[in-house]
Amino acid sequence: MKDSTAEKQLDKFLGKFWPEVEELGRAVLEKMRARLPGAVQMVYDNFNWLVVGFSPNERPSDAIFSVVIAPQSVFVCFLQGAKLPDPNKLLRGNGKVVRNLRLEEAEYLDDPRVKKLIDVALKKAKVPMPGKGPGQLVIRAVSAKQRPRRPVK
Repeated sequence: MKDSTAEKQLDKFLGKFWPEVEELGRAVLEKMRARLPGAVQMVYDNFNWLVVGFSPNERPSDAIFSVVIAPQSVFVCFLQGAKLPDPNKLLRGNGKVVRNLRLEEAEYLDDPRVKKLIDVALKKAKVPMPGKGPGQLVIRAVSAKQRPRRPVK
C-alpha cells in the first residue's frame, strides 16, 4: 500500500525540477511502477539527485533498479547490471556493479530490447522481485543541503 504522505513528499521533491524533467521523471516512475507492482520504492532526495530505488524488500542492497532524476536528465540504473548480457550495447557505465540507461523519453522503456534487459535483470536478481502486490513507497533520506534542481540553462 502506498502511503499518501510519502506520495505527497515525492510530488514535492519532483516539483523542484524544471517542468520537462519533472514530467519525464513522473512518466518513467509510472512505467517502472506498472512493470514492478509489488516493489518497495525507496526514495532518497540526495545532495545531487532524486533517486527512487525499486527493491523486493526494504533492504537497499537488494534493490534491482533505481530511477535517478538529475537536474537535466533521467536515468534508469540496473543496480546489479555489470554482469547482465547486453548484446545491443544499450547500458552505459563501466563500474563493477551498476549500469544505466539515459532516457530522453519514457517510451524508451517500451523498446523490446530494454524490456528484455529488465526481464533478464529480474531473473538474475539476488533476491526475486514480487510479481504482485500493492508495493510500498518509503522516504528513506532527505538531504538538508542540495544542489539546485533547476540550474541555470
